[in-house]
Amino acid sequence: MTAKATGGRVTGRRVRTRANLLEAAFTVFAAKGFGRVSIEQVCEAAGYSRGAFYSNFDSLHELFFALYRQRADLIADQVSAALASDGPDLDVPAAVERVTEVLLLDRDWLLVKTDFLVHAARDPQVARALLEHRARLRRAIADRLARARGHTALPAVLGDAEAAAHAVVAAYDGVTTQLLLDRDVAGARVWLGQLLTALLTDGSTGQ
Repeated sequence: MTAKATGGRVTGRRVRTRANLLEAAFTVFAAKGFGRVSIEQVCEAAGYSRGAFYSNFDSLHELFFALYRQRADLIADQVSAALASDGPDLDVPAAVERVTEVLLLDRDWLLVKTDFLVHAARDPQVARALLEHRARLRRAIADRLARARGHTALPAVLGDAEAAAHAVVAAYDGVTTQLLLDRDVAGARVWLGQLLTALLTDGSTGQ
Protein backbone atom coordinates (compact mmCIF):
# COMPACT_ATOMS: atom_id res chain seq x y z
CA MET A 1 0.00 0.00 0.00
CA THR A 2 2.78 2.43 -0.87
CA ALA A 3 2.83 5.25 -3.37
CA LYS A 4 4.15 4.47 -6.82
CA ALA A 5 7.90 4.98 -7.09
CA THR A 6 8.77 7.79 -9.43
CA GLY A 7 12.20 6.51 -10.45
CA GLY A 8 13.47 10.06 -10.64
CA ARG A 9 12.90 13.65 -9.70
CA VAL A 10 9.28 14.56 -8.95
CA THR A 11 8.40 17.62 -11.01
CA GLY A 12 5.91 20.29 -10.10
CA ARG A 13 3.81 19.21 -13.05
CA ARG A 14 3.71 15.65 -11.79
CA VAL A 15 2.68 16.79 -8.33
CA ARG A 16 -0.17 18.80 -9.86
CA THR A 17 -1.23 15.85 -12.03
CA ARG A 18 -1.37 13.56 -9.02
CA ALA A 19 -3.33 16.13 -7.00
CA ASN A 20 -5.80 16.62 -9.86
CA LEU A 21 -6.29 12.87 -10.23
CA LEU A 22 -6.98 12.55 -6.51
CA GLU A 23 -9.46 15.42 -6.57
CA ALA A 24 -11.26 14.01 -9.61
CA ALA A 25 -11.32 10.54 -8.07
CA PHE A 26 -12.82 11.95 -4.89
CA THR A 27 -15.71 13.44 -6.87
CA VAL A 28 -16.29 10.27 -8.89
CA PHE A 29 -16.02 7.90 -5.92
CA ALA A 30 -18.43 10.03 -3.88
CA ALA A 31 -20.96 10.05 -6.74
CA LYS A 32 -20.73 6.40 -7.84
CA GLY A 33 -19.00 4.42 -5.09
CA PHE A 34 -15.79 2.43 -5.17
CA GLY A 35 -16.23 -0.72 -7.24
CA ARG A 36 -18.44 1.11 -9.72
CA VAL A 37 -15.74 3.43 -11.02
CA SER A 38 -13.24 2.72 -13.78
CA ILE A 39 -9.82 4.22 -14.43
CA GLU A 40 -11.26 5.74 -17.60
CA GLN A 41 -13.92 7.60 -15.60
CA VAL A 42 -11.31 9.05 -13.25
CA CYS A 43 -9.13 10.10 -16.19
CA GLU A 44 -12.08 11.69 -17.96
CA ALA A 45 -13.08 13.64 -14.84
CA ALA A 46 -9.49 14.85 -14.37
CA GLY A 47 -8.89 15.57 -18.07
CA TYR A 48 -5.91 13.20 -18.33
CA SER A 49 -4.96 10.12 -20.31
CA ARG A 50 -4.51 6.60 -18.93
CA GLY A 51 -0.77 7.18 -19.31
CA ALA A 52 -0.93 10.06 -16.84
CA PHE A 53 -2.85 7.85 -14.45
CA TYR A 54 -0.34 4.99 -14.61
CA SER A 55 2.59 7.35 -14.16
CA ASN A 56 1.18 8.14 -10.71
CA PHE A 57 -0.72 5.02 -9.61
CA ASP A 58 -0.43 1.31 -10.31
CA SER A 59 -4.15 0.72 -9.89
CA LEU A 60 -7.48 2.21 -8.90
CA HIS A 61 -7.02 0.44 -5.58
CA GLU A 62 -3.78 2.34 -4.92
CA LEU A 63 -5.41 5.65 -5.85
CA PHE A 64 -8.33 4.91 -3.53
CA PHE A 65 -5.97 4.23 -0.66
CA ALA A 66 -3.97 7.40 -1.37
CA LEU A 67 -7.19 9.40 -1.35
CA TYR A 68 -8.25 7.92 1.99
CA ARG A 69 -4.81 8.54 3.51
CA GLN A 70 -4.85 12.17 2.37
CA ARG A 71 -8.21 12.91 4.00
CA ALA A 72 -7.55 10.85 7.14
CA ASP A 73 -4.27 12.69 7.71
CA LEU A 74 -6.11 16.00 7.29
CA ILE A 75 -8.60 15.06 10.02
CA ALA A 76 -5.84 13.97 12.41
CA ASP A 77 -4.00 17.25 11.78
CA GLN A 78 -7.18 19.26 12.36
CA VAL A 79 -7.82 17.56 15.68
CA SER A 80 -4.20 17.93 16.80
CA ALA A 81 -4.17 21.65 15.95
CA ALA A 82 -7.49 22.27 17.69
CA LEU A 83 -6.24 20.62 20.87
CA ALA A 84 -2.79 22.21 20.89
CA SER A 85 -3.58 25.78 21.93
CA ASP A 86 -4.25 25.24 25.65
CA GLY A 87 -1.52 24.98 28.29
CA PRO A 88 -1.38 22.12 30.80
CA ASP A 89 -4.95 22.90 31.85
CA LEU A 90 -7.39 21.62 29.24
CA ASP A 91 -10.48 23.77 28.85
CA VAL A 92 -12.65 20.91 27.62
CA PRO A 93 -15.70 22.92 26.44
CA ALA A 94 -13.45 25.37 24.56
CA ALA A 95 -11.40 22.53 23.03
CA VAL A 96 -14.57 20.69 22.00
CA GLU A 97 -15.86 23.86 20.37
CA ARG A 98 -12.62 24.27 18.40
CA VAL A 99 -12.65 20.65 17.27
CA THR A 100 -16.27 20.69 16.14
CA GLU A 101 -15.72 23.97 14.24
CA VAL A 102 -12.75 22.74 12.19
CA LEU A 103 -13.39 19.02 11.90
CA LEU A 104 -14.07 17.79 8.41
CA LEU A 105 -17.77 16.89 8.30
CA ASP A 106 -18.18 16.56 4.57
CA ARG A 107 -20.83 14.14 3.37
CA ASP A 108 -18.96 13.27 0.15
CA TRP A 109 -15.92 12.36 2.23
CA LEU A 110 -18.10 10.24 4.51
CA LEU A 111 -19.45 8.35 1.50
CA VAL A 112 -15.89 7.63 0.33
CA LYS A 113 -14.80 6.71 3.87
CA THR A 114 -17.71 4.29 4.23
CA ASP A 115 -16.78 2.63 0.94
CA PHE A 116 -13.23 2.30 2.24
CA LEU A 117 -14.45 0.78 5.50
CA VAL A 118 -16.50 -1.86 3.66
CA HIS A 119 -13.55 -2.54 1.36
CA ALA A 120 -11.21 -2.88 4.36
CA ALA A 121 -13.56 -5.35 6.06
CA ARG A 122 -12.91 -7.74 3.16
CA ASP A 123 -9.16 -7.12 2.76
CA PRO A 124 -6.85 -7.67 5.78
CA GLN A 125 -4.07 -5.51 4.29
CA VAL A 126 -6.41 -2.58 3.78
CA ALA A 127 -7.92 -3.18 7.22
CA ARG A 128 -4.47 -2.85 8.83
CA ALA A 129 -3.94 0.46 7.05
CA LEU A 130 -7.34 1.72 8.16
CA LEU A 131 -6.66 0.71 11.76
CA GLU A 132 -3.31 2.51 11.62
CA HIS A 133 -4.93 5.77 10.53
CA ARG A 134 -7.67 5.47 13.15
CA ALA A 135 -4.99 4.85 15.76
CA ARG A 136 -3.22 8.05 14.72
CA LEU A 137 -6.38 10.05 15.35
CA ARG A 138 -6.86 8.39 18.74
CA ARG A 139 -3.23 9.04 19.69
CA ALA A 140 -3.59 12.74 18.91
CA ILE A 141 -6.55 12.89 21.29
CA ALA A 142 -5.07 10.60 23.95
CA ASP A 143 -1.75 12.48 24.04
CA ARG A 144 -3.55 15.75 24.68
CA LEU A 145 -5.77 14.26 27.38
CA ALA A 146 -2.75 12.63 29.02
CA ARG A 147 -0.89 15.94 29.17
CA ALA A 148 -3.85 17.45 30.97
CA ARG A 149 -4.01 14.70 33.59
CA GLY A 150 -3.49 16.09 37.06
CA HIS A 151 -4.72 19.48 35.82
CA THR A 152 -8.07 18.53 34.29
CA ALA A 153 -10.20 15.70 35.65
CA LEU A 154 -11.87 13.30 33.24
CA PRO A 155 -14.95 11.28 34.20
CA ALA A 156 -13.77 8.20 36.10
CA VAL A 157 -15.94 5.90 33.98
CA LEU A 158 -13.72 6.60 30.96
CA GLY A 159 -10.64 5.20 32.67
CA ASP A 160 -7.37 6.40 31.15
CA ALA A 161 -6.68 8.85 28.33
CA GLU A 162 -6.51 6.07 25.74
CA ALA A 163 -9.98 4.83 26.66
CA ALA A 164 -11.29 8.39 26.57
CA ALA A 165 -9.85 8.81 23.07
CA HIS A 166 -11.65 5.63 21.95
CA ALA A 167 -14.90 7.11 23.26
CA VAL A 168 -14.32 10.37 21.40
CA VAL A 169 -13.71 8.57 18.10
CA ALA A 170 -16.78 6.40 18.67
CA ALA A 171 -18.87 9.55 19.16
CA TYR A 172 -17.49 10.96 15.89
CA ASP A 173 -18.35 7.70 14.10
CA GLY A 174 -21.93 7.83 15.40
CA VAL A 175 -22.47 11.44 14.41
CA THR A 176 -21.06 10.93 10.92
CA THR A 177 -23.25 7.87 10.34
CA GLN A 178 -26.31 9.96 11.15
CA LEU A 179 -25.02 12.72 8.87
CA LEU A 180 -24.87 10.30 5.95
CA LEU A 181 -28.61 9.76 6.34
CA ASP A 182 -30.03 13.15 7.31
CA ARG A 183 -27.49 15.44 5.52
CA ASP A 184 -27.69 17.96 8.39
CA VAL A 185 -24.10 19.25 8.74
CA ALA A 186 -24.98 22.07 11.16
CA GLY A 187 -26.94 19.67 13.33
CA ALA A 188 -24.07 17.16 13.25
CA ARG A 189 -21.63 19.77 14.59
CA VAL A 190 -24.01 20.68 17.43
CA TRP A 191 -24.66 17.05 18.29
CA LEU A 192 -20.95 16.18 18.19
CA GLY A 193 -20.17 19.08 20.52
CA GLN A 194 -22.85 17.96 22.96
CA LEU A 195 -21.67 14.35 22.93
CA LEU A 196 -18.00 15.22 23.43
CA THR A 197 -18.79 17.66 26.25
CA ALA A 198 -20.95 15.04 27.97
CA LEU A 199 -18.25 12.41 27.54
CA LEU A 200 -15.35 14.48 28.81
CA THR A 201 -17.00 16.61 31.50
CA ASP A 202 -20.03 14.58 32.62
CA GLY A 203 -22.09 17.15 30.71
CA SER A 204 -20.89 20.18 32.66
CA THR A 205 -19.76 23.37 30.99
CA GLY A 206 -17.09 24.29 33.51
CA GLN A 207 -14.01 22.62 34.97
